[in-house]
Amino acid sequence: MDTSGAYESCAVSGILSLDVHRLTFYSVSPQAREWFLQAASNADQICLSNWLSRGRYVVSRFFSKVGAEFFRMKVLYIDGVGPFGGASRSLFELVRTLSTRGVEPYFVCVRGTALNFYRKVAKDHIATVGLTRFDNTLYGHYRGSRWLILLREFSYLPFTIFSLVQARRRWKDIDLIHVNELTEIFPLLLARLLFRVPVIVHVRSLTWADAKSVRCQWLFKKLNIRVNKIIAIDENVRSTLPSDFDVTVIQNSFTPSSANVRDEHVISRLDQLPNDSIKIGFVGNLHHSKGLFDLLEAARVVIERGEKVQFVIIGGSTRTGGGLKSWLIKKAGFAQDVEAELQSLISQYSLQKIFHMFGPTIDIHSVYERIDVLCFPSHFDAPGRPVFEAAFSGVPCIAAVSQPRPDTLLDYETGIAVPPKNPVKLADAISYFSQNRSEISRMGENAKKLAESNFNPEKNASKVLKVYSDLHDAKCDHP
Repeated sequence: MDTSGAYESCAVSGILSLDVHRLTFYSVSPQAREWFLQAASNADQICLSNWLSRGRYVVSRFFSKVGAEFFRMKVLYIDGVGPFGGASRSLFELVRTLSTRGVEPYFVCVRGTALNFYRKVAKDHIATVGLTRFDNTLYGHYRGSRWLILLREFSYLPFTIFSLVQARRRWKDIDLIHVNELTEIFPLLLARLLFRVPVIVHVRSLTWADAKSVRCQWLFKKLNIRVNKIIAIDENVRSTLPSDFDVTVIQNSFTPSSANVRDEHVISRLDQLPNDSIKIGFVGNLHHSKGLFDLLEAARVVIERGEKVQFVIIGGSTRTGGGLKSWLIKKAGFAQDVEAELQSLISQYSLQKIFHMFGPTIDIHSVYERIDVLCFPSHFDAPGRPVFEAAFSGVPCIAAVSQPRPDTLLDYETGIAVPPKNPVKLADAISYFSQNRSEISRMGENAKKLAESNFNPEKNASKVLKVYSDLHDAKCDHP
């Protein structure tokens, strides 16, 4: 029998079919090729595969046991946000798990704090000044003076083109492209053109879907034609995409204690807060859209009611650089120094003893272990990543969500939903927990069960890996 053909043999735990000279489905090491040759020659039964004409191989159940040792599916990840926030943390958590299960990650990303984490998991990366983005989210879609933000995005276009062309020259055998957010639609289209491989896009924010809008029509048309798979992070996000789109809902994941670094300074400050007060925590970048000023107003109301509450703010500001682009953004009123604004109001309201700005920390786990309730008063009208991160530590939430979905928040079971941009309702929820402290434990236990069910890193990585594998199968069926 001609050993240059494709062999099919029983091996270890499943059926192994391969073309030993044309291993095109994944990148395979010489050691793996030699192993398979030996396995084929020693098999009790060797027969010519009917897939010989396709010049490829398939690994079935065998791959789940030892495939990751030999096969490396090369995936290009594209992220256009520099600061390390919820979306980049979610991608980092996902890739860290996938990289142990046969995925070889490559990154095209923006310089910033997120890059510090991507370097830990990337096989290789290209970092650039910026990637052109197009914001069509429910909160951030362009209207009025917000159209001026496109000046910044156009300024990033040369860097977008250069970095992706550089990636194409450096990495010639990418198997899949995974874009971290729909706002990166322009890098997505260019990468698809350059690499000509299947594309997955994560949708992490509620999408603005106006049937009469030309840009919405254009965006959804491109999604339908150019994207092979859409992943929505929860049912809230899914509900804002066209109902006839094939969308897979896969929740984000969180690994408690993943940083393996204790921030003793933050821990000490948290431990010094009064024990007779409930601790309301906020975690995230400081931005007007995060509802921090609503939380500050709610704090005034709660203190006026005589409640014993301490507020802990964990996070830092996103900074604007220099140059003409930054000057224009500042002049248009889009540059924000939220930390300074908050500190000024804290002093004005005389809330220094109960409203604490702790700054950013990597040791998020220690924060969640020391607060009683997580508050997420965002204007995005969706539960953010901190909601389920805190839930792993048995911490219930107060989230600004007008229509909570059961996969992320069960009202008065895992937390309390309040309308966005409503400080009084926010204060009412805080007062409820202050006056019914047993509810903190009850809802916290329920929140932990929900988090362990829906936000497990291994389970969700398996779902994403299945998306990858299905796209590969489809690609090989239609070479």
